[in-house]
Amino acid sequence: MSHGFETLAIHAGQDPEARTGAVIPPIYQTSTYAQDAVGAPRQGYEYSRSGNPTRDALQECLAALEGGPVGLTFASGLAAEDTLLRTVCKPGDHVVIPDDAYGGTYRLFAKVAERWGLEYTPAKVSDVDAVRAAIRPNTKIVWVETPTNPLLGIADIAALAAVAHEAGALLAVDNTFASPYLQQPIAHGADVVVHSTTKYVGGHSDVVGGALIAADRALGEELRYHQNAMGAVNGPFDAWLTLRGIKTLGVRMDRHCDNAERIAAYLEGHAKVAQVIYPGLPSHPGHEVAAKQMRRFGGMISFRAAGGEEQAVEVCNRTKLFVLAESLGGVESLIEHPGRMTHASAAGSPLEVPADLVRLSVGIETVDDLLADLEQALG
Repeated sequence: MSHGFETLAIHAGQDPEARTGAVIPPIYQTSTYAQDAVGAPRQGYEYSRSGNPTRDALQECLAALEGGPVGLTFASGLAAEDTLLRTVCKPGDHVVIPDDAYGGTYRLFAKVAERWGLEYTPAKVSDVDAVRAAIRPNTKIVWVETPTNPLLGIADIAALAAVAHEAGALLAVDNTFASPYLQQPIAHGADVVVHSTTKYVGGHSDVVGGALIAADRALGEELRYHQNAMGAVNGPFDAWLTLRGIKTLGVRMDRHCDNAERIAAYLEGHAKVAQVIYPGLPSHPGHEVAAKQMRRFGGMISFRAAGGEEQAVEVCNRTKLFVLAESLGGVESLIEHPGRMTHASAAGSPLEVPADLVRLSVGIETVDDLLADLEQALG
């Protein structure tokens, strides 16, 4: 029997605990487990890096939400990314990456993986031909974000899956901005879904984590081997907090989207805003593709200040409800200047972001209060 998203978010991997009937999965705050005999660990549990029941509950839930057979969780989104790269790639291999990507992802490729011998080429993921042209004979992964961070570009997942597979490469989709509620890349042909669960999945700005969901069980088990061998797992309390956040993901995302749509429309009509970048606006070049593969358009908005960098920074400094902070996807609204904050590591690279750009993570507060805050900040 198939279930809807909200039902899976509340119940997948979360049966009542067998001994007491507790309806919430316990926090198994333990490093090791008593074994029934030499070589006979109870239910397969021997050491919490290798397996922990609280983490397993989260992994099973995320796999169900993304529609893949294997879900794995990590200490951070970057730990998940690193594990994927070192599972699939070896020195001398090549990856196509977005020309607009999270600064930490770019830093991982440019400052860490490249020294290890992994080559990369940035390409505009909204342009299928540009991605195809960037692929080489040694390309192992086509890596996309959709929407991208922070310019909210939209990649056609199905089209890029076909391009990647034709070249013998995997398509990895960072689904952090959309969340599994708004978009399920595996259903469109992706091989691996990547998440920073710190963001919308956890949803409360109180826990850092990452995840990989594999479309193929064999790849998933290979990733699981490397998860254990490399060891960057999340602890049981972090897993429990993330699982608690997931239970309200659907209702939270609906409010994030409601608020973002109102704010995007307001900003589009403001004289001090030169451009609003939001996939839900018909003016967005990726609007039709986003409408095809997303349930709604998300809670992230970027805009370019008509007064340039100085005005962009001033707006970030003047908001009161929009908290000036990095990260995104929590219940509270955040504002940042990507060029000086989350994407400073991309300065001087092909991924450098415009200096006049402001990024909003629209929370679930009363939308009229958020609009009033932006009105006073824009002046």
